[in-house]
Amino acid sequence: MALEEINLTIEQGEFLSIVGHSGSGKSTLLKLVYAEEQTSQGHVYFNERPIDAINRKHLPYYRRNIGTVFQDFKLLPQKTAYENVAYALEVSDATVEEINEQVPEILEIVGMSDKAAKYPRQLSGGEQQKICLARALVRRPTIVIADEPTGNLDPNATWEIIQLLLKINSMGTTVILATHNKDIVDKLNRRVIALDCGRVIRDHMKGRYAI
Repeated sequence: MALEEINLTIEQGEFLSIVGHSGSGKSTLLKLVYAEEQTSQGHVYFNERPIDAINRKHLPYYRRNIGTVFQDFKLLPQKTAYENVAYALEVSDATVEEINEQVPEILEIVGMSDKAAKYPRQLSGGEQQKICLARALVRRPTIVIADEPTGNLDPNATWEIIQLLLKINSMGTTVILATHNKDIVDKLNRRVIALDCGRVIRDHMKGRYAI
């Protein structure tokens, strides 16, 4: 979906929901933020620096500022929960000492310490998504982008994930959540940006919004 005339600012520490029907441009907007796609016009800025000015070989360093969580988990099936989280540090050249210190801390934060030795196939959908959150957080990003993270989850697991996102946000991390779940948006009572056909049609600072 092509985006048009998008002009918005996301503040550090904000919790922002992006809503809209399928094909409205939610995922495209998120891909621009974590530089999976580039703009044909205009710029996306991170800390006042245009992302498109970042040399491609330096993009991995930029992306360390951003943790991503998706609907389809993307866990490595041959690795345990612990190893899936540790892998995010291994590819960032973390030391063994750093991995041994940070992975247990993150698993504790998401309530998955007791599942560390389990493989993805041994975990429920909600538990797998918690491991995805741990993997996104382990590099201490300033932003967490969650693209329909509860789309495959039941209501109880959905709210557990939302509560974790709120906990993460309360620790100072900016959270950008794309969702089409009206109940989530209503319960959050945070800023909501609504997209339709690639355009921002509404920017609510707080309150209920009919998707």
